Amino acid sequence: MANQHNDAVPALDIRGLQAWYGESHILHGVDLTVQHGEVVTLLGRNGAGRTTTLRAIMGLTGTRKGSIRINGNETIHLPTHKIAHYGIGYCPEERGIFSSLSCEENLLLPPRLKGTSDSNSMSEDEIYQMFPNLAERRNSQGTRLSGGEQQMLAVARILRTGANLLLLDEISEGLAPVIVQALARMILTLKKKGYTVVMVEQNFRFAAPLADRFYVMEHGTIVERFAASELQPKMPVLHELLGV
Repeated sequence: MANQHNDAVPALDIRGLQAWYGESHILHGVDLTVQHGEVVTLLGRNGAGRTTTLRAIMGLTGTRKGSIRINGNETIHLPTHKIAHYGIGYCPEERGIFSSLSCEENLLLPPRLKGTSDSNSMSEDEIYQMFPNLAERRNSQGTRLSGGEQQMLAVARILRTGANLLLLDEISEGLAPVIVQALARMILTLKKKGYTVVMVEQNFRFAAPLADRFYVMEHGTIVERFAASELQPKMPVLHELLGV
């Protein structure tokens, strides 16, 4: 089964990852490991290669070299649709909500991943408990949802597929503080349920209390890595690297 995992094997293990868009060489040997049930945040300035790292994991860049293991399975040579079957869900910055469909139709659109048991995928009821806003708007058209509701829908849609390794790109960007707080509660709930989350986040104040570990990227490589417990002593370095 694609989604059964052995906790001794990392959920995600990246070694020497290089990636290109056409001729542009973006990632220059990224090493990154995420254990099951961890929330890991990729920090860095715009253009540092964080989104490209998520896209490369999903096979959405041009050429890729190196190693990307999901639950111990090498995926560097696989196409995107096969990578998804390893229980990985990607929430891109642009969200990808179908505007002509209702909230509920959007939610039910993606198929369940093959090899994931029903116990892995959240039921509609569970999703609506977690996102009461979506329950209220279930019959509203995609375009009528606020930015925050669209963001919640984008994440909820992935949870329904049975994915348990979530790649979230800038989910708090441009949203009202009250929605950002709701998204923070969502991530803590997912963590309690045993999900593994990799977040790319510009909003340091949103990411800092949620993450177990941090990686800092610059020019397509990892330049710093540290645990949440080391955050305070690392703040001067982060000021320098990120201007936070």
